Amino acid sequence: MGLIDKVTGRVKQAAGDLTGDEKTRKQGAREERKDDVSKEAESKEAEASAKRQEQADLDRKT
Repeated sequence: MGLIDKVTGRVKQAAGDLTGDEKTRKQGAREERKDDVSKEAESKEAEASAKRQEQADLDRKT
């Protein structure tokens, strides 16, 4: 979903700002943040995978 969450989040934030609807604005902010958190989790998983591979390579050498 990534990009879709970010775009719909921004649209909802803008709509909330224009209408004065704090609930909609906050919902939009949460959706936008969901994309950021997802990307961060993917990055951390890739980093952990690389470290596991590095450790496995070291273990094979010993």
